[in-house]
Amino acid sequence: MKPGFLSQNPSVLWFLAALGLFTLGVTVLAEATGTGALSTSFVKTLGKTLCLCLIAIAMDVVWGYCGILSLGHFAFFGIGGYAIGMWLMYARTEAIVSESMAAAVIPPTDQEVIDAIGTQIFGVVGSSEFPVIWAFSDSLFLQLLMVVLIPGLLALVFGWLAFRSRVTGVYLSILTQAMTLALSLYLFQNDSGLRGNNGLSGLQNIPGFEDTPQSMISIAFFWASALALGLGYLLFAFVTSGKMGSVIRGIRDDEARVRFLGYHVESYKLFVFTLTAVIAGIAGALYYPQAGIINPAEIAPIASIYLAVWVAIGGRGRLYGAVIGAAFVSLLSSWFTGGGAPNVNLGVYTIQWTDWWLVLLGLSFVAVTLFAPKGIGGLFDAIAVRRTPERVGDYGPDKGALRQEEGTE
Repeated sequence: MKPGFLSQNPSVLWFLAALGLFTLGVTVLAEATGTGALSTSFVKTLGKTLCLCLIAIAMDVVWGYCGILSLGHFAFFGIGGYAIGMWLMYARTEAIVSESMAAAVIPPTDQEVIDAIGTQIFGVVGSSEFPVIWAFSDSLFLQLLMVVLIPGLLALVFGWLAFRSRVTGVYLSILTQAMTLALSLYLFQNDSGLRGNNGLSGLQNIPGFEDTPQSMISIAFFWASALALGLGYLLFAFVTSGKMGSVIRGIRDDEARVRFLGYHVESYKLFVFTLTAVIAGIAGALYYPQAGIINPAEIAPIASIYLAVWVAIGGRGRLYGAVIGAAFVSLLSSWFTGGGAPNVNLGVYTIQWTDWWLVLLGLSFVAVTLFAPKGIGGLFDAIAVRRTPERVGDYGPDKGALRQEEGTE
């Protein structure tokens, strides 16, 4: 009988169990649902960290498993955030405008309400008209579709053009970085339709839940982020196992040989690139309502470089390694840059970690690359490796075989 997927991948069960226990623990300690030992802001930080773990898994699949070093995957993350942010901002502004105009002697027309909403949203960039890209911003269902469709279509078109031309290695990395840079520079413009450098703000105010405390909203988003991470881990574990997983890893190790064996390498690469972009968009759609704001700086190429650093530190080629790396670096970053780490007074100079955090992160990346190329996840591999049994006698016709059933006392 052929063993099942979970029996062949016990690490998936371990991860899901750990994630479930972690979610339960946070729920028990949160303000809205438990003892209140964890503040609302920290619950939001944990929820955002889970979203970053999800995009780190996507990055690990496209880079650690398929060998495509994409320096543009955070762009898909940001696009997902913008897509849901457009609905959040429109619906919230519509509620405010409708309430303020309800007391008018003459009821406003629909067009007057739309004009007032446009003025409220785009007045900061000197406009009041809705751009074409906001055509579906009044529909939650359609904007949720945009969360999936826009990153997926962008990745599909970009990947098709790049992979059919057989662009690989550092050249492909440069192309993905150029795509990200072009997108971020475009979004910085006031006439981009997304409020330029101001970005979209107030995303933590969920329409229809104005009377719901932020403590309850934060734990709800935390649950949604945990569920998305669990399902994403299952999906990518399935993709990277079996025959497909073998082909994907083969492309990473020797693309020419896989092509020689008859596999359509470009199709596999395009599938992985597009799927990971879609998951990155979903992660972004969950992240930015917890962050409360999104602007073009979030899509800058440096963000995608950070993403690659997280995966490298956690251990690429291991799904749990990507989660460990993203969680470790994200929480450590919050501690150092949020004032949690005490400054170090050296007498002639005081180390302020808010200024030195990026230097520390860079040194950590270099150290991991030189001395621990398997990352933090490699430690778990070392623990899990079984000790090879010692040979006693001749256990088979081949020298060194371990066929104990053929041995003799």
